[in-house]
Amino acid sequence: MSSEHTPTSGTAAAAGPVPKIGFVSLGCPKALTDSELILTQLRAEGYETSKTFAGADLVIVNTCGFIDDAVKESLDTIGEALAENGKVIVTGCLGAKAGAGEGSNLVKDVHPSVLAVTGPHATQEVMDAVHLHVPKPHDPFIDLVPEARGIAGIKLTPKHFAYLKISEGCNHRCSFCIIPSMRGDLVSRPIGEVLNEARALFESGVKELLVISQDTSAYGVDVKYVTGFWDGKPVKTRMLDLVAQLGELAKAHGAWVRLHYVYPYPHVDEVIPLMAEGLVLPYLDVPFQHSHPDVLKRMKRPANGEKNLDRLRRWREICPEIVVRSTFIAGFPGETEAEFEHLLDFLKEAEIDRAGCFAYSPIEGAPANLLDGALPDEVREERRARFMAVAEAVSIAKLQRRVGATMQVLVDSAPALGRKGGVGRTYADAPEIDGTVRLLPPEKASKTLKVGEFTRTRIVAVEGHDLIGLPI
Repeated sequence: MSSEHTPTSGTAAAAGPVPKIGFVSLGCPKALTDSELILTQLRAEGYETSKTFAGADLVIVNTCGFIDDAVKESLDTIGEALAENGKVIVTGCLGAKAGAGEGSNLVKDVHPSVLAVTGPHATQEVMDAVHLHVPKPHDPFIDLVPEARGIAGIKLTPKHFAYLKISEGCNHRCSFCIIPSMRGDLVSRPIGEVLNEARALFESGVKELLVISQDTSAYGVDVKYVTGFWDGKPVKTRMLDLVAQLGELAKAHGAWVRLHYVYPYPHVDEVIPLMAEGLVLPYLDVPFQHSHPDVLKRMKRPANGEKNLDRLRRWREICPEIVVRSTFIAGFPGETEAEFEHLLDFLKEAEIDRAGCFAYSPIEGAPANLLDGALPDEVREERRARFMAVAEAVSIAKLQRRVGATMQVLVDSAPALGRKGGVGRTYADAPEIDGTVRLLPPEKASKTLKVGEFTRTRIVAVEGHDLIGLPI
């Protein structure tokens, strides 16, 4: 589960009374992978997971602390768990957030009765707290971990797709962001470890691997692109080499690799030919945030001097099928109407396939709070609405070009073997953040659809941000 408040269900790892742990995972895919590590360790040690807070011996809440709404949701969930259970351990980004007093902690300030508070990627600290308050079962069957996918452990996503986190933390100090203060500087995972997990996921039946981090393009920077080893072969710890190896693994299993959080550094150009060759999906999630150089400078964005329009044109020359999704901020402190119009012009000229936009919101502890020129709430919201109107027009125009094409679609839902249709996604659609393909009932009686498998589909219409397709 990701942002649901119902703890996950599970199976006992050993006979007899087994302690039960409730679990809630909030926030982004990076937090979800932290939750998967904790759940894998809990199952390996013989704990069950409870379907309800009240039926658990203890509850773990993995929190998000990035924006005010996420902080409120996390604090409310902790309160709900305390009310229904009383024994709560808090982990995640909000756990790293300071309180009002010197040396205090925000979670402890609001909910002083929580048993323990840790920051993100703190599996061992969480397990230490669990052991202290709910001793682990005797003689667990460590090799029998329900729902685990080999060394990849337990995943909270559907069986046919999974997130692969390649690094933790971030070296950038964007003025609107507090993630480095919560998750620390960039720490790249050893490349052999990453590739072993990827192989285990593909072998478990995963058909789409979503590569995530705070900055995928920076993979290996912290270790100076050291040469690692995998399957007895030397492999450099850098983005190009990692993506090439992941692509070869995916090819052997007939699966997809999708890249997220890719900053537009010059070396990203080297990855585009791999997309043109079909080794990885021609899809990039690039967090541009803005287009105007003065706004980017106030944001302290990395690579703010890059000529992003030229870079996008070059990518499309190499790989015409490439799809680019991005996120932007409207109404940043000091943003003038001319700077905002520059952003709208960029959006149209760049033909961003999928764009999301946030109205700027001050985050406690972010340097941007100290900038002059804060805009009224109504101006920020009005600009966000104008941005989204342009973004939707651009996106829908690009979707219209798909009508009549035959595309490969990964099936996400197919009741009754798809006899009444189903729902899937093309290479242009990441789960939960992009559009979908509404699959019509197949014309051939022999044609069936199955979740986690691909089906060739003729696109027949556009419906808002989604496509309508006929399986063939």
